Amino acid sequence: MGWINNLFGKKNKPVAEAYKSDPAYPVNIKAVVVSDLGNIRTNNEDMGLFFKIADENVLQEKGYMLIVADGMGGHNAGEVASRMATDIICKEYFNQNNNNVEKNLEKALTLANKTIFEKASSQAAFQGMGTTCTVLVVIDKDVYYAHAGDSRAYIQKGNTIMQITVDHTYVQELVNSGDITAAEAAVHPKRNILTNAMGTKADMRIDTGKCKYIFENNDRLLLCSDGLYDYLNDEELNQILIENSLKNAASAMVEKAKARGGHDNITVVIAEKQNDLAENELKSTREVQLPKITRDAELPSEF
Repeated sequence: MGWINNLFGKKNKPVAEAYKSDPAYPVNIKAVVVSDLGNIRTNNEDMGLFFKIADENVLQEKGYMLIVADGMGGHNAGEVASRMATDIICKEYFNQNNNNVEKNLEKALTLANKTIFEKASSQAAFQGMGTTCTVLVVIDKDVYYAHAGDSRAYIQKGNTIMQITVDHTYVQELVNSGDITAAEAAVHPKRNILTNAMGTKADMRIDTGKCKYIFENNDRLLLCSDGLYDYLNDEELNQILIENSLKNAASAMVEKAKARGGHDNITVVIAEKQNDLAENELKSTREVQLPKITRDAELPSEF
């Protein structure tokens, strides 16, 4: 289903075989990525990624990056959009020469939006494609975010989970205006209608900021596509995180979403800060040049 006036559009996101993550470089943030087709889709247009710079000096300055992008558009175009978004944002952010994280993220998302929009506008096969995109950058105890669409980022501290991002959806605007409650929004029939997404228009709204909660040892970060939170509320996500290891938590979330319907792709990225260097659960399948970056899924060979 296409976009309506380039403003509201219900996502039509078929999806690909889920990729897996394996042990890699020792870091002080442990992370896991799980992406699943769900019960209905036939290819995966979600992307869930964890990036670590191989250069320790750059790592200290630029931090770790976590991304979830949820593509939309027929004929696998959504998959193209989500892969373009993650690739461009990663390269652009880590190649910036200054240390203003929020501005660097904004530049990266702006470039990704422009590139995807131009491709969608110039080739019929990609017309109408787009993607949500939620990015977190972790530098020591600080968590920065950049966001467009309705994929979400959370931080869990102790037994409490807080949503970092605000959905760019029709029902969220109704919540903001006081017309409906958050509880009503969670079950609203139009909850998946986006008001903003990457690649669907020349100028895109980008939310950037610094999380008001510091990221301390044993805290957790959760990024997910709407294929997860459409089926699990915040309290359920929180309880799963409390009761499980990272890997088991991610698997439990995906399986529960599938058991309740699983009509969309389901992507989960969970990270935890630890006291000492821990073996990361992600394996690099390709390093991006200038600078070197590790990631859990292959980059597209071309756009």
